[in-house]
This record gives sequence, C-alpha cells and structure tokens, in this order.
Amino acid sequence: MSVNFDYLQKFESFQEQTLYRKLDPKQQEFVRSLAFAYQLSFQEFRQIVEAARDLSMWGEGNLSEWWQSQTSQSAVNGRQFKKQALQNLQAFVHELKHRPKAYPEGGLPKPREREKSEVASQKSDKKIHGMCPVASESTVCCNLHTIDAVENCAFGCSYCTIQTFYSERFVFDAEFAQKLKAIKLDPNRFYHFGTGQSSDSLLWGNRNGNLDALCEFAAEHPNILLEFKTKSDNIRYFLDHDVPANIVCSWSLNTPTIIKSEEHFTASLEARLRAARQVADKGIGVAFHFHPMVYYQGWDRDYPEIASRLMRHFTPDEVLFISFGSITMIKPAVKKIRELGHATKTLQMEMVPDPHGKLTYPDEIKIKMFKSMYEALSPWHEHVFMYLCMEKASIWEQSLGYVYPKNEEFEQDFGAKTMIKLPTEHIRRASVRE
Repeated sequence: MSVNFDYLQKFESFQEQTLYRKLDPKQQEFVRSLAFAYQLSFQEFRQIVEAARDLSMWGEGNLSEWWQSQTSQSAVNGRQFKKQALQNLQAFVHELKHRPKAYPEGGLPKPREREKSEVASQKSDKKIHGMCPVASESTVCCNLHTIDAVENCAFGCSYCTIQTFYSERFVFDAEFAQKLKAIKLDPNRFYHFGTGQSSDSLLWGNRNGNLDALCEFAAEHPNILLEFKTKSDNIRYFLDHDVPANIVCSWSLNTPTIIKSEEHFTASLEARLRAARQVADKGIGVAFHFHPMVYYQGWDRDYPEIASRLMRHFTPDEVLFISFGSITMIKPAVKKIRELGHATKTLQMEMVPDPHGKLTYPDEIKIKMFKSMYEALSPWHEHVFMYLCMEKASIWEQSLGYVYPKNEEFEQDFGAKTMIKLPTEHIRRASVRE
C-alpha cells in the first residue's frame, strides 16, 4: 500500500494538536485508517478523535463499531459517505448529550487511586483570603469570602475544577495561622467565610493545625459565620473539641448513583448524613448543598428522596441553610477531563454558556431540577434559608418564586436568618489548643 507522504506530514501534525495519542491502540489504528482513507481535514480528524474519546469515557459504545454500522447501512461511498457519516456522528453525539444520561446500576468503573502524592507545608506569598471567584452582578450572589486552607483535593470528583488549578502536590501554607490573624474585618458587619474553594474542608482533619487556627479565627470574630464544606465523614475534631458557635459544618450531597460514578473516593451518602447527624447532636449547626445536581435518568426520584431523608432525620432548627446548584464547567476542566480519560458521563450533557462564560445546563433543565427540590423541601420553607448558587435572577424567580434585587440584600438576609439559629450565648468558649 502506497503512502501519501504529503498527508503523512499533516497527520503527524494532527496527532500533536488533538487527543489522538490518548486513545487506546486499537482506536488509534482505526482513526488512522479513516484519516488516510478519507484524507480527513484537521477539523474532521478532531471531531472523530473527540467522539472516540467521549464514547469510550461515557460507556456509550465503540466508534469503530458505530462507523462499520454506518458503512453497512449506506448506499454511497467515498467523499459522499464521509460527509454523511460525519453528519450522522455529530447527530449521534448530540442526541446522547441532549437526553438524561443513564448510569449502570453498579456505577461506572472508578479510576485508580493516584500514586501517593507529596504533601508539603511551605511558606508562600499567596493570599489565603479572597472572594468567591464567581461573585458578580451577573448572578445573584451571597458575597462569600473564601479561605484557601489547602491547595488541592484528593477526592477526584470527575466534574471538579480544582483539578485544573494545581499540580499533583497537596500544599499547606506554613504561615496559615499568621495569615488568618492578619485578615482585617469590620466588626460591625456580617461575613460568610468558606474554606471549601481550594480543597475539601474536612478531608485533611487538623493537619498542620489548620482547624485549630480556623476555630480560633471564628472565636475572635463573632460577626462571621465560618463554613466547613465537605464530602467526607471526617468529623472527629468537632466531636473531640468544644468549638465556637459561629461555625457550620456543611455537606455537599448527591445521589448514590452520582456518588458511585462521579464522586470518586468520597464518603457515601449514608456516611455523610450519619456524620452530619453526629455533628448536629453535638449542638453544632449543619447545612447542606445539592451542588452539583446532575441531570440523569432517575434524578427526579433520587434527589427528592434525599430531601425526604433530611426532613426525617433533622429538625429545621438544626439546619442553617440549604443551597442548590448545577454542574458548571470551565473550558480547561473540559480539556482536563478528556485528557484523563476516566470513565465518566460528566461531559455527556448539553452545554451552554452562563453569564461568566462557563459551560452549564440550559435554563429549562436547571429550573426543572431546582424547582423539584425546592418543592420537595416545602415543609421547611419558612424555617430554613434556601438559595441558588451562581444563578441568574430569572432562574431564581422561576425556581424559587423570588429573587434578591441586590447581592448586598442577599448577603444581609443570609446573615440574619442563619446567625439567629446559633446558640443563644452565641460564642461558646473555644478550646482550640490541646
């Protein structure tokens, strides 16, 4: 078989600009055969490579088998067949993205746990205090303040953007406690602080003395609500210590289907709810985030069931707030997910840009999911503060039936309705040093 050397040079260039080398050897061989047989352009080559990668990750069949079925069903060949097949491939992938995805009963295969990565404590010039990165006037925002206690997370949730921010190392700031003390706050206003932006808040426990330092920070500033957001059940510190009253432990909840398939190495739903119950029994406030809600076959049954469980096992006085949000992807995260190639259906979704240019579900899907969960929690509407995270005013109005005209009003109402649930003495004396 003669080789077209001019096209060979193009093909080698195509390989370097796509995920071709990430495909398994059989897929590489098949894609190569298509490229030379049909003299694929770069855009055609990239479309086929991405489709091969996505179908494999999604567990939705094999590209070579799909292509062969097209060949057997077509009455045309050559360039005409290529054009028809590529149009059909685009339509096939489009259809898979635009319907609720189906997960296997036992969940998707988990990736291998990454090799033990370095955990380091080092001095850094980086600031640990900032604002929520999506805080803006384009969405209704609670003006969350963030504290970066650790860089990187070991849980490996398939949809998480943290994987695009840092190297494989887990880094603790050696001057974390000193930097906390240097944060200047107005004692006459309310602040909501969260530590779950750059890593899971409780995954690491009190390593590096971080929980000691954070609890001391909360005790020194009674006008803040300090939130520890987690997908773990690592609550031993809070059971063993008296902690300031103005902290809240919050759990990001998802259905067993999503936890098994997409939230790798996290605690199960049962373990998260059990941990939340133990913390509430200690007299510490708890909160819950249904974020991200995922659109899949069975979502409309599975998410409301979690709402029912919350109302059976907690009282509204114990729960400070509940939020709802959906999958939101930055483009580097989409690229990273494809590069990793783990079994996941995260990218098997219809993606549209949000007000910040990130990729998310269309409004109608979000409204359907959020409204369903809000209605499922209707007995708590007058007792528990509920809100949407990173969403437009129009989605608030159609999902919850109300919206805050200004972010400052949202922030103030959040503070008024959550801080009033803290113990009457407001700040218990903290024992943050052993």
